[in-house]
Amino acid sequence: MEGVARRWRHFAEREAPVRSPRYARLAAGLAEDDDLLGFLAALPPPKRQPNLLLGVLVLLHGRPPADGDELRRWVLDDADRVRAEVLTRSTQTNEPARCAALLPALADLPGPLALVEVGASAGLCLYPDRYAYDYRPGGPLGDSPVRIACDVTGTPPLPARLPEVAVRVGIDLNPLDPAADAGWLRALVWPGPGHDERVARLAAAAGIAAREPARMVTGDLVDVLPGVVADLSAGVTPVVFHTAVLTYLPPDRRAAFVDLVRGLPVRWVSQEGPGVLAEVPVPPRPADDERFLLAVDGRPVAWTAPHGGTLDWLPG
Repeated sequence: MEGVARRWRHFAEREAPVRSPRYARLAAGLAEDDDLLGFLAALPPPKRQPNLLLGVLVLLHGRPPADGDELRRWVLDDADRVRAEVLTRSTQTNEPARCAALLPALADLPGPLALVEVGASAGLCLYPDRYAYDYRPGGPLGDSPVRIACDVTGTPPLPARLPEVAVRVGIDLNPLDPAADAGWLRALVWPGPGHDERVARLAAAAGIAAREPARMVTGDLVDVLPGVVADLSAGVTPVVFHTAVLTYLPPDRRAAFVDLVRGLPVRWVSQEGPGVLAEVPVPPRPADDERFLLAVDGRPVAWTAPHGGTLDWLPG
């Protein structure tokens, strides 16, 4: 129980305060509630994460708990249903705004590109060429119902035009359908600044995915990736990428994935929390910095906001 409490305190103090003050307050309260900690401690370790339980509560009730008392009632008075949903589901946040950071990493690669996303959820990050961007500074790029604003520091290689994408493949243990699973995708959007904008962007991106469906492959990323890459046609540049995925893998599987992707004839773009990939050096940063680290072929190039919106390109 103390381990669960530490995890929820970390979420309350480090991950949620800016992006979702309400979730920060709820998590801080839960970390002091023995009954709720006991409920979580009885679940398998991967199912104890804050954003999973909170997302399930939003799915079941159509909104997040108003306060700690309501959270307590929703969980303990409906424990069987909450437990069943938590065990069935996994955190599969799909934030198209992350493409604003991915785009400069793709800018210098020769096209056409074959994008392969591991941990793809509903695959909404497989469409960087179908979205429009407003880099500040930098200006607008593209024309789309999905428009992504991004504040920029440093000198990233912002493209003058959108990349050419010939192939889109998503790999996931449980690929989501942008239409059928829309409720779960919405439930994973944290309440807080930008919530309504994120939900609207999610719906617009899902519309694009429905009109131009990507190939979605069910399976473990280490087991499935070699076959997916082997099936790609000649004349494309294969790009394997992932955002906030490997943190959910045990260290041995992360290492196996890195060994695998480095041995394949692909370019590799990662957007993960600092330290998730031991093989990617972490530049100096403030101790309370919760940004993701963007890397190309294992070389760090930028700090990025977890849910999109900022891109801080590293010198050199």
